[in-house]
Amino acid sequence: MYKILKILDVVRVPPSKFGNDLKETVKSILIEKYEGRLDKDVGFILSIVDVNNIGDGKVVHGDGAAYHPVEFEVLVYVPKMYELIEGEVVDIVEFGAFVRLGPLDGLVHVSQIMDDYVSYDPKREAIIGKETGKVLEIGDKVRARIVAISLKPERKRGSKIALTMRQPYLGKLEWIEEEKRKREKETTKVKN
Repeated sequence: MYKILKILDVVRVPPSKFGNDLKETVKSILIEKYEGRLDKDVGFILSIVDVNNIGDGKVVHGDGAAYHPVEFEVLVYVPKMYELIEGEVVDIVEFGAFVRLGPLDGLVHVSQIMDDYVSYDPKREAIIGKETGKVLEIGDKVRARIVAISLKPERKRGSKIALTMRQPYLGKLEWIEEEKRKREKETTKVKN
């Protein structure tokens, strides 16, 4: 889920930046400090949207920099339990498929890809259903549900998001369309 949040902080403006446009200086300092940061409580901070308010600065003895209280808005991505996501398969490995969902990747374990026995084809980099013949490859667009979240602020790569595609209307988008057409035909047959 994407959100815009207001944050309060105190920004240190070094003496070398005195005389520059204060709002632009503060915004560039905030971009450096916050953008790309993963916070367990806030989420993944994508962008500084705007600097709303800059209070009067105070110079600290022995430092020479001005410290300004600041209110600003950030755009964040916060994965939520049971949230439906659409993303692109960016990697296929023996144990599952990695799906890009905004700034983070989630893993669909092989047991959660489809209701079928599956095999991994390393040459093709694909997961193939043995009975259905369904194929999941890099670049495929999928719809999945978030079933577990473990965010590690100190290491973005250490964060884990687990996904499932084994529920109705989840999976590769082409599979979903096929299922919808199949159900429409069944409904039409029942009515006639």
